[in-house]
Amino acid sequence: YCPVSKKCGGCAYIDVPYEEQLKMKREEMRKIFRTKAVEPVLGMKDPYHYRHKIYASFARDKKTNRIYAGMYEENSHRKVPSEMCLIQHTLANEILTTICKLAESMRIETYDEDSGRGTLRHAYIRISKATNDVLLDVVIGSKGLPSSKNFVNALVKKFPQIKTIILNFNRARTSMILGKDERVLYGPGYITDRIGGLEFRISSKSFYQVNPEQTEVLYCTALSLAKIKDTDVVLDACCGIGTISLLAAQTAKHVIGVEINPQAIRDAKNNAKHNKLLNTEFYAADAAEFIQRMNIKPDVVILDPPRSGMTLPFMHKLAQLSPDRVVYISCNPYTQVTDIEPLKKDGYQIKKIVPVDLFGFTPHVENIVLLTKEEKAKVYRRK
Repeated sequence: YCPVSKKCGGCAYIDVPYEEQLKMKREEMRKIFRTKAVEPVLGMKDPYHYRHKIYASFARDKKTNRIYAGMYEENSHRKVPSEMCLIQHTLANEILTTICKLAESMRIETYDEDSGRGTLRHAYIRISKATNDVLLDVVIGSKGLPSSKNFVNALVKKFPQIKTIILNFNRARTSMILGKDERVLYGPGYITDRIGGLEFRISSKSFYQVNPEQTEVLYCTALSLAKIKDTDVVLDACCGIGTISLLAAQTAKHVIGVEINPQAIRDAKNNAKHNKLLNTEFYAADAAEFIQRMNIKPDVVILDPPRSGMTLPFMHKLAQLSPDRVVYISCNPYTQVTDIEPLKKDGYQIKKIVPVDLFGFTPHVENIVLLTKEEKAKVYRRK
């Protein structure tokens, strides 16, 4: 039971049994793709406290005058307390509660969006599944954090799992949580996690899925569908910090990763070096622009874009490159089904649709689509 679920809107399916949620998500994929040939949703062993990536905003309760951590009420800028959230990692909940108490005792005022005054604005927490190490990013709306040394020391003393604390500066009157400028207050500025036997460095602005356990299921399922051989060249068109790229590189001849975020590419290169996977190369570039000048024909292309999906020029060029297999992972099946149309028109067929649940108690799902090209279509194009 969650007392604020109706207000926060984060868990629309909180009253729906988990097995029923999975059936609902499978049915939704069938409707979107207009086919019954959708595999059963790969669900979680435990759908509670799965979020290892947490954003929270701070406010002062007008009735009690106490500071609390919360999330925005659905379709508003009002904050709802979420320190005991049922889908957030329990350690994150404990850290948020402690930050509130420290802010009160150290007289650190919360940031007010209307006036633009105050200091403590947001917290961003990442927790490594493999090590339980914590990255904490404290976002402030002022020039500095009062008593920052005491603040850091108190947190690290209570939570030795916190391996790095970053101070992020966001004075903009915007809904964006993280600002551009940040400073490491404690630790190396990153934590590491493990997926599929590989270690990955995660910094504050790196993309990394919210649910590490199901992320491993997602990526391993996608790579299983890709059937990568030791002669294959693989293009990972939205590679992030290199997770899928490096998992693919364990089998492939060569892997090329592309990502528009330069920090993520730096992490990807470090991750490749750390895991001794030298059959990889990573580029900070727009995928659509990169693919236009790409002079190597990939055998396998893996797509894992943000919710907005891929661009039409990219998909048209991808069809021209004619890879043997395309594995498209998406958190937004509506853009996914539209994006694959140029491939279908060029002779590709959907061979498998496999949804994976990373977001229990919500309507969201990650969806994997495998597309392959019929040999007749390939021969016709060569002529």
